[in-house]
Amino acid sequence: MIKPRTQLYMLMSLDGKISTGSNDSLDFDQDLPKITGVKEGLHQYYDIEKSTDINSFNTGRVMAKIGMNKPSKEIDKIPVTFIIADNSHLTLQGVINLCKRTKRLYLVTANKHHPAFSANQENLEIIFYEQKIDFIDLWSKLGSLYGMKRVTVQSGGNINALLLRDGLIDKVSVVIAPLIIGGKDTSTLVDGQSFASLKDLSKIVPLELISITKLKKSYLHLQYRVKK
Repeated sequence: MIKPRTQLYMLMSLDGKISTGSNDSLDFDQDLPKITGVKEGLHQYYDIEKSTDINSFNTGRVMAKIGMNKPSKEIDKIPVTFIIADNSHLTLQGVINLCKRTKRLYLVTANKHHPAFSANQENLEIIFYEQKIDFIDLWSKLGSLYGMKRVTVQSGGNINALLLRDGLIDKVSVVIAPLIIGGKDTSTLVDGQSFASLKDLSKIVPLELISITKLKKSYLHLQYRVKK
């Protein structure tokens, strides 16, 4: 299979949380700038993000969470191609906003009634799956059909788990913010179904440390290679 080299790039707390709470009204991008002791060094995560790949994978849930479904007259165009997996979170307005935002939008869905099918946008391509999204097949298409050599993943904990366990992540790059959030229902870097037996140990993903960088204001940047 020809697939792009893929890194998982995320911001997380010391205890592995990637959100400030268990519902979509709570969000790192909105909430961390309000927290003294955290906001002062937050820009470093976004600075590193600017050096990531020009192909970015995310989910419709994350896009809806950050307000992409809201009408907006001012949307800055960025030279990044988005691959967005979504069955039900994006509205027609959200799809149009994403097309205005990105160089090209690949909308991946298993919903034949998805509003993207009604969007008349030149830079939109829909990748449709009959029953559920096949991420192994999708990654093959991204590499062989669409010629993507590298992809950065910034999705939620459940999708991160699927991609890791399907062997689609090659590198993990995380910026650790100096805070502890807690909460068993708050999303972490990798969620998904818990393992329940010894035979599941084969699904655990071992890592090899590449680098540890101490950033300013008590932030850390850790990079790992996924051991196949």
